[in-house]
Amino acid sequence: MARGRKQFQVGERTLSVSNLDKVLYPATGTTKADVIHYYLSVAEVIIPQLTRRPVTRKRWVDGVGTEEEPGQVFFRKDLEDSAPSWIPTGRIAHKTSTNHYPLAEEPGVLAWFGQVAALELHAPQWRFGANGQPRNPDRLVLDLDPGEGVGLRDYAALDGTHNSETISQVARELARGLESDHPDEVISTMKTADRAGKVFIDWSQNNASKTTVSPYSLRGRLRPTVAAPRTWEELADPDLRHLEYEEVLERVAEGLDPLEPLRADPSETPDRLSTYRSMRDPSKTAEPVPEERPTARADGEPTFVIQEHHARRLHWDFRLEHDGVLVSWAVPKGPPLDPSLNRLAVQTEDHPLEYGTFEGIIAKGEYGAGEVSIWDAGTCEIEKWRAGKEVIAVLHGRPDGGLGGVPRRYALIHAPGMGEEKHWLLKFMKDQPDDASRRPADPAPSEKAEVAESPAARPAFGVADLPSPMLATPGTPADIKLGVQDGEEWVFEMKWDGYRIIAGVGVGTGDGRVVLASRNGHDYTALFPQAGELVELLQGPAAEAGGAVFDGELVALDDRGRPDFGLLQAAAKGEAGDVTLRYMVFDILQLGAPGDQDASPQLRTPYRQRRELLREVLAEGEHVTVPPAHTGSLAQAEKISRELALEGLVAKRADSTYLPGKRGKAWLKLKTQLHQEVVVIGARHGKGGRAGGIGSLLLAVPDADGQLRYAGRVGTGFTAAQLGDIEKTLRRIERKTPPVDDVPAADQSDAWFVTPKLVGEVSLAGRTREGRVRQAAWRGWRADKSPDEVRWEV
Repeated sequence: MARGRKQFQVGERTLSVSNLDKVLYPATGTTKADVIHYYLSVAEVIIPQLTRRPVTRKRWVDGVGTEEEPGQVFFRKDLEDSAPSWIPTGRIAHKTSTNHYPLAEEPGVLAWFGQVAALELHAPQWRFGANGQPRNPDRLVLDLDPGEGVGLRDYAALDGTHNSETISQVARELARGLESDHPDEVISTMKTADRAGKVFIDWSQNNASKTTVSPYSLRGRLRPTVAAPRTWEELADPDLRHLEYEEVLERVAEGLDPLEPLRADPSETPDRLSTYRSMRDPSKTAEPVPEERPTARADGEPTFVIQEHHARRLHWDFRLEHDGVLVSWAVPKGPPLDPSLNRLAVQTEDHPLEYGTFEGIIAKGEYGAGEVSIWDAGTCEIEKWRAGKEVIAVLHGRPDGGLGGVPRRYALIHAPGMGEEKHWLLKFMKDQPDDASRRPADPAPSEKAEVAESPAARPAFGVADLPSPMLATPGTPADIKLGVQDGEEWVFEMKWDGYRIIAGVGVGTGDGRVVLASRNGHDYTALFPQAGELVELLQGPAAEAGGAVFDGELVALDDRGRPDFGLLQAAAKGEAGDVTLRYMVFDILQLGAPGDQDASPQLRTPYRQRRELLREVLAEGEHVTVPPAHTGSLAQAEKISRELALEGLVAKRADSTYLPGKRGKAWLKLKTQLHQEVVVIGARHGKGGRAGGIGSLLLAVPDADGQLRYAGRVGTGFTAAQLGDIEKTLRRIERKTPPVDDVPAADQSDAWFVTPKLVGEVSLAGRTREGRVRQAAWRGWRADKSPDEVRWEV
C-alpha cells in the first residue's frame, strides 16, 4: 500500500493513517496494517475490558526490531497531541503532575493506537466513575511472573466495594498462602535472586497506581503474541504456549472469549446532562443548571417545549421529554405546519426538564447568548422512539401557542447524509390526529374536477410485466480516466447497499397499483408496502400517462441513517421489528403503467435525459427518495461515498441507453469498500461460546469458466441468533461429501457440507494468492442472487 496518508472510516469516525506497509514485527513481516486490522477485529472483546479505564501505551514507532537489535520502546501516558479531537480522556492527578489518559471505548480509538504503533495497551484494575473520578477496583490480578517456560494471568471479578489497598492486601495473602502450600514451586517475595526454579506471584499489580497489560493486547516481543485469556482446559495442556495474533483472531471469530463474564457492567449509564453542565456556568447564566443526575419521571405525561431563540442566528429549539431529559434539536426555519415541507433539525445536547419553563436572557459571552421565549409548550404522546434513528410524537400545545391550539403529529428522522452526523429532518406528518378540524382542507372544485378526469383504471399487472434491471461491470478509476481522455462524459451515483428493485406504478380512477420485482424476478411488493406512496408522488408526464416504471435500490437504514444490508435481510424475514426502509430511485424506464399499450418506453433515451425526466416526474416522499447523480470528478464522488460510509460508486456514461438484463461497460461499479458474493458449501463446528453450533462457514466462488472453487472461511459478522438461523437453513440441504474437490484437509476435519445453492455476501480485505477470502466478515444472504451469477469481484 502507498506510504502516503489515507482517510478511512471507522464506525462514525474518520481516521488519517499512514505507512500501512511499515513492518512492526520483522520476524513475521507483520505490518502496521495488520496491527490495525487485529485491534479492529478484536474490538468486541477488548473494548469491554478497557471501557472507562485509563490506557497507557508502550509504543515501538520503528517496530520491535530483532534479537540482535531490539527496537526502541516509549512508554506513553498522556494522549498524543496529534491524536484526533474525538478521542475522550480521563484525568488523573499524580503527586507531581496531572495526566490525561485516552479512553478506548470505540473501535476508532484502537485504530489510532495501531497508527502510532502503540502495540501494548496497559490499564489499572479500576474504572472511572460517572463523575470522572477513579472507582474502586472491579477485578483482582495475580501476575504469575515465572522462571522460564510459563506466563499466564488469571482475573477475578469484584463487586467494587473495596478499595485498592484492601485488594492489594488480599492478593498478597493469596500469594503467601500459595507459597506456603507449594514452597518448592511458588514465591511471594520480590527478591529476584530467590526466584530460581519458582514462579513469583506478583500481587503488587492491584495497587491503584499500577497497570497490567490488557487482555487481548498485543505484546512487544519478537513475534506478535497476544495477552490472550486461556481456558482451564488449555492450562492443562503440557504443550501450552503463547498465542500469536492470527490464532487469537480465529478464536474470537469462533466466539471464544473466556473473559466474557468480566465485561463492563452495561447497566452503568452515563450522566446525560454532563455535556449540558460542561457548557454552562451556573454563576453566569440564568438557565437552570441542576447538580443531580436526571431520572425519568415515574408518572405523568411527557412534556415538550418549542422555544424561539434569538441567538447569533434566529432558530427554534424543539425539545421532547424522554428518559428524564429534554432531547433537543435546533430548527433554523422553525417547525413546519405543511406536510409538503421538511425542515433541517440539528440535534444538540440534552437539556434538563426544568428548561421546559425557561424564558429569559442568556448573557452575552455565554453559550447560546440571546433572548429565549416559549413559542409553544405542553404534553406529548410518543408514538415511536428509535434512539438515534426516528421519533414520532403528537404534541398537545397551548390554546394560543404557535401550533395553533390543536394536536400536531411530527416525525424526526436521522439524516447524516445531509452533511453531518447530528443532522435530522423534522417532518409535519400527512396523517394528522383524527379530528375534522385538523384535517387538511378539501380540494378546491377545480382540483376535484382534475381528480375526476384522471386516467381510467388500467388492467392489473404483475412482476412478469416488468423488465430485468441493467447490470454494472466491475471497473477501476483507470477505466474512467481512459474514457474521459476519449471524450466520454461520466455521471456518478452512490452504490446503495440493498436489494435492486424494479417498480411498476399504475394509476387508476381514485386508486393505484404498485408492484416491486427483484433482479431475479421475485415479487417483493409485500416486503415494502410503503412503496404505495409512489402513486401519490407521480407528477407531470408520469401522472398524465397514468403510471411509470422505475429502477432503484431498496435499503434499510441503521441508527446512523446509513444502509445496513443485514438489517434489510432481517426485515425481509420479519425479524427486525420496526425498520426504516427507503426506495432509492435512480432511473425511469417507461412513462405509463406496465402492460399499457400506449406507454412510452425510455430504454433508448440517453441516461442523462432519463435522469432529467426522473426529476420531473417523481417527487420526494417519506419512503421514496431520488438521490442525486454527481457530475463532478470521480475523486469528488469517491469522497462523498466514503463520507457516507457507502460501499462505492456506479459510474454511468452520460449517453448510455438502458439494456434490460445485460451487463455492459457503459455502467461500471467502483468499490470503496470490498464486498464479495460467495456460495456457501459447508460449515465448521464451533468452539467455546459457539460450541454445539456453527463456528464458521466454508465458501466457494466460481472461476472464470463457472467451475466452483474453494474460497476459504468466514467466522465473523454473525450474531448468535443469525448463526442459529443459518444452521437451520443449511441442515435442510446437508450432504455427505464436499461439493468441491479443493477444500484443504485442515478445513475438512471438523466440517459438514451442503448443496451449493445458497449465495451470501462477505466484506473482506482482499483475495489471497491461493484464491481465498482475506479477513472476511459475513454480511448476509443474497436471496436475490443465484450461484451461477457469482464471480470474483476483488
